[in-house]
Amino acid sequence: METPNFKVRAIGEIAIRCIDHGAMVAFYRDVIGLSLMNDPKESPIVFFRVADGFEGHTAVLALFRHDVEGAGGVNGSPQPPGTGSASSLHHLALSLAWDDQDAVMDWYDRLGLAYDIEYFDWVGWRGIFTRDPDGNTVELVAKDPDYR
Repeated sequence: METPNFKVRAIGEIAIRCIDHGAMVAFYRDVIGLSLMNDPKESPIVFFRVADGFEGHTAVLALFRHDVEGAGGVNGSPQPPGTGSASSLHHLALSLAWDDQDAVMDWYDRLGLAYDIEYFDWVGWRGIFTRDPDGNTVELVAKDPDYR
C-alpha cells in the first residue's frame, strides 16, 4: 500500500458535544485547570488551551453545545449525545508531568471526586481516570521518568 506524503505532528483540537454545556465548561476550567480562550457567555462553542501545539496552532479542547453546527459541516442535534459505553469516544487523555500526579490525586480528594489509577507497564505510563459531568472518562496521564 502506498503511504501519504505528509506526517501528522500533533493533535490540534479535540471537540466534544456537550449535554450540560455549563457544567462541562466549569469542570474543565475549575477542576482540570484548563485556560479559556474565549468567553463562554459569548459563544455556544468554548475553547480551552491545552498546550502550545505545533507551528503556531495551539492544542485545544473545544466544548460544543450539542445543538450547534460545527466546523467541517458537522450538524448539531436536538438530541443530546450518548456518553460512556453509548459514545464513540472511549476517553480523553491529557498529559502532565509525573510529579504533578500526586497533586492531581490530592486535588480530586479535596473535591470529593472519584478516580481510578491505572499503570501501563508496557510504555511506562500512569493514568488517573475520572468522569466529567457528561459522563466522559477523562485521564490525566504521565510517563514515569525512570521507565526504560
